[in-house]
Amino acid sequence: MTKPPTAPTHGDAPHEDYLRLDRQLCFSLNAASRAFGAVYRTLLKDLGLTYPQYLVMLALWEHAELPVKRLGELLRLDSGTLSPLLKRLEAGGLVHRERSAQDERSVLVRLTPAGTALREEAALVPVRIAAATGFTAQEAGELRALIEKLTLALDGAALDDASLCD
Repeated sequence: MTKPPTAPTHGDAPHEDYLRLDRQLCFSLNAASRAFGAVYRTLLKDLGLTYPQYLVMLALWEHAELPVKRLGELLRLDSGTLSPLLKRLEAGGLVHRERSAQDERSVLVRLTPAGTALREEAALVPVRIAAATGFTAQEAGELRALIEKLTLALDGAALDDASLCD
């Protein structure tokens, strides 16, 4: 793993430049995330879903049935966050949870017929999101690849947090 950049020296740009808000990658990502959230809130309102619930449904539309643990891994959510989401989706009649017959410690989540039917209504959400971004399919793919690369790098940095202090 490469070492993180060090603080600028006398020959570099002034130190204050590195502390400007508009130079922070994390701020740009956060602002984009908030903007996405606003668009998703509008689009998902008619479906009766929040964005985190929509993510659960996306995973289940793709896999039909998943253990809660695997669902949490896919969505990068801990059980304390995922359990209330699943409880609300189950109360809404979209998913069903039950203990695995093979392993009683494992809880399986599967779509109900209503959850399966909601997929058709949700089909236009990605199309509308793509239109809202104004990106071509290629630009969206390139951005997604860069964000995935960033996520992997940051996951690695978090695992090796000693490198952050060098």
